[in-house]
Amino acid sequence: MTVLDGVLQGIIQGLTEFLPVSSDGHLALFQHFFGLNGENALFFTVMLHVGTLLAVFIAFYKTIWKMIVEAFKMIGDIFTGKFSYKKANEERKGVIMILITLIPLLGFYFVKDYFTMLSEDNDILVEGFCFLFTGTILFLADRCVKGTKTAKNMTVREGLRIGFFQGFAALPGVSRSGSTISIGLLSGFSREFMVQFSFIMGIPAIMGASLFELLDALKEGVSFSLPLVVGMVVSAVVGLAAIKLLSWLVRTDRFGIFAYYTLALGVVVLVIGIIEHIAGENIVTLVNALLNQGVR
Repeated sequence: MTVLDGVLQGIIQGLTEFLPVSSDGHLALFQHFFGLNGENALFFTVMLHVGTLLAVFIAFYKTIWKMIVEAFKMIGDIFTGKFSYKKANEERKGVIMILITLIPLLGFYFVKDYFTMLSEDNDILVEGFCFLFTGTILFLADRCVKGTKTAKNMTVREGLRIGFFQGFAALPGVSRSGSTISIGLLSGFSREFMVQFSFIMGIPAIMGASLFELLDALKEGVSFSLPLVVGMVVSAVVGLAAIKLLSWLVRTDRFGIFAYYTLALGVVVLVIGIIEHIAGENIVTLVNALLNQGVR
């Protein structure tokens, strides 16, 4: 893998991690078409997620800091018997709800190897169907009545539901931000709140997944390389710009464009995947062969 590969994947990760179009799905397509599949490719993908985490901390550092302070206060209240769920303020309720969204991920842990296999294989049909799923849920969310609820109004059931949809984001082509924001909008939460909540709630999940992948990579002898470091830096910078872009698109009621994009992409990927199955070759190899025949 070259530095250019790192830059390109960093740009893809930075843009698609926060825009609701699935970063894993786009990286899987890039790696598929350029022959970069395998264990190293998965490790590269996970580490790029770490780069975009930095963008989240920069973009929402004030809110994150308030929630960290409130979390320690909450722990103190629990040990001193002063904790009250009903009297929790906005920041404390947000901390509690983020913890609740993590509960469904415990169940997805037992199928993570299956999801990993789908990300590492040379078949993109799964990505096509997952892009269609993302497009469908984005389309429904864009058509729903605008809500006004925030963390203060979130119930345990709603937190579990959002966490459940976050778990499906391990599938290549299912957008984590798209799924969680969409299910939040369909549940009556405000668009501005769900954008911020979706990104912040992803911090512990992405950090946990990155830690597991890092430990596995170290056991396999996978090491950090210059393309990986460059990719992480690029993903952080581009990711910060993507957060600002998505926030603006949501405020100006342009969220639906991502639905049409992912639906169209899903159809294209399915068609290419079917062609590859019939031909038994990667589409890039087929195109190169046709071009070479034309030249001759």
